[in-house]
Amino acid sequence: MFVGAVSDNFDERIDQKIFHAEIVVDNAKVAKETKAYKPIPVITDFIDENGNDRMEETVAANYFLIKEDVKQIVSEELERIRNNPTLAHLLQQK
Repeated sequence: MFVGAVSDNFDERIDQKIFHAEIVVDNAKVAKETKAYKPIPVITDFIDENGNDRMEETVAANYFLIKEDVKQIVSEELERIRNNPTLAHLLQQK
């Protein structure tokens, strides 16, 4: 069961703003569908040679590497634009 209210726009009025509803689930159909699920394959595990799970630090390292890559790309592009007379006007002057 759920209830809710919606708001309208000035040019799009909604007459019925409050609602009360029920989600009806076909449990037999859901159970049949669930039985047909196939396991998600493990593409990468993060277990090191000592049996330690290194997922968190691997993900963090990748995150920071991507951030550094983006900084480098932005820096190179700003330099390219700055050195191109037809594009230099696009940068703010300090």
